[in-house]
Amino acid sequence: MGDLADAITESFGSFAGFKAQLTKAAATTQGSGWGVLALEPLSGRLVVEQVYDHQGNVGQGSVPILVFDAWEHAFYLQYKNQKVDFVEAMWQVVNWQDVARRYAAATSRADVLLLAP
Repeated sequence: MGDLADAITESFGSFAGFKAQLTKAAATTQGSGWGVLALEPLSGRLVVEQVYDHQGNVGQGSVPILVFDAWEHAFYLQYKNQKVDFVEAMWQVVNWQDVARRYAAATSRADVLLLAP
């Protein structure tokens, strides 16, 4: 994962710290929504956010890098009301090469944040 792994360690202290935060964000989303790993462009650091109920509540200007679906329709048929088990299973199918490509693309963009002249 290279640069992505370094950014995760810098932003969360360790992969385990990151995993715990994203797991909690996805598993504790009330109603429907997502747990999101995003690049926050002002600091250049990764953050974990909760996005819920189709709201535009992703942090100002942040760029989603990895999203865990926490909507009931995503897990209920197989996991019933065990959302935490579903989130743990999602960790087994993350395409880290794709996440790393998304991170590289987000960090290479010069136009992520528009500044007033």
